[in-house]
Amino acid sequence: MLLTVVIVLAVVIGFRWYRYVTNAESPYDEVGIELNSRMPAPINKWGCVTLHATFGGALPPYGCQDSADARKWR
Repeated sequence: MLLTVVIVLAVVIGFRWYRYVTNAESPYDEVGIELNSRMPAPINKWGCVTLHATFGGALPPYGCQDSADARKWR
C-alpha cells in the first residue's frame, strides 16, 4: 500500500512539473517554480532550457536564474 502511494505521488508531482515546463501560460506559476527548483540538476536544467525557449523575453523564474545576475537565464 505504501509503495502504491509513493508511486502515485511521484507520478502526480512529475506530471504537474512537466505540465508547467512544457505548457505553461506563464513562467511564474508558484507551484511549478517550486517543483522545478527542487528537481535534480539535470532535470532542472532541461526544465529551464524549455522555459527559456518558451519565455525567452521574460525574467527567469527562481531556479532558472544566473548565479551572477538574477535577471539572466542560466
